[in-house]
Amino acid sequence: MKRQATGLAMWAAAALMTNTGCGSFGGAPPHTSQDARAMNPGEVMDFDVLYARNCAGCHGTDGKGGAAIGLADPVYLAIADDATIRRVTADGVRGTAMPAFAQHSGGMLSDRQIGAIIHGIRTRWAKPDVLGAIDAPPYAAPAPGDAKHGAVVYQTFCSSCHGSSGQGGPRASSIVDGAYLGLVSDQSLRTAVIVGRPELGAPDWRSDVAGKPMSPTEISDVVAWLAAQRPEFPGQPYSSALQAAGGVR
Repeated sequence: MKRQATGLAMWAAAALMTNTGCGSFGGAPPHTSQDARAMNPGEVMDFDVLYARNCAGCHGTDGKGGAAIGLADPVYLAIADDATIRRVTADGVRGTAMPAFAQHSGGMLSDRQIGAIIHGIRTRWAKPDVLGAIDAPPYAAPAPGDAKHGAVVYQTFCSSCHGSSGQGGPRASSIVDGAYLGLVSDQSLRTAVIVGRPELGAPDWRSDVAGKPMSPTEISDVVAWLAAQRPEFPGQPYSSALQAAGGVR
């Protein structure tokens, strides 16, 4: 969570504004052949074409991240198995900016096309030895975290960058911004804590404090604390006091 170059709320808002979900803003990528351009969209199986049209808009043209986490991050691929990536891609994540892409969930991609995307991500970007002998925390929390203890964990691992209350500090922006928390799931928070955002200068769970990686319990607890900061009505642009005073027109 250190050295974050861009505010998390900014990239979350960018994801919301990308009204085509994770897809690009239309059109085939420039390197696409004429045959691919004329092909029935349901028959396209080329990874480059599928990724460019459906994923690059949020996850970056090279998979290094953008409005959403980088899919080319080998640490992410070390904790998220193919079944997890398929589920998220196919069904989306309700209440967030991640849409469903599978035809059976209202999207445009066949199961084979989703399989081609997953296969391309895994074969191109995964590095099986990226963690060495280190055991990574589980992708999903095995049990609910303790928000009260999470406040202590936050002070230890996150406050030096994000500020004592999470509202932003000298090296990173707010981590409790209501607009941001309203666009991400608890699992997305957990993934970000474990994997970091290397393209933004945010390290993974091993490097927040030198020589002191976060334990799985600490990860679950700080995610519970972050989730507890999520407002009841995320994204409300005006305070209730301002509305009561007639200041909203």
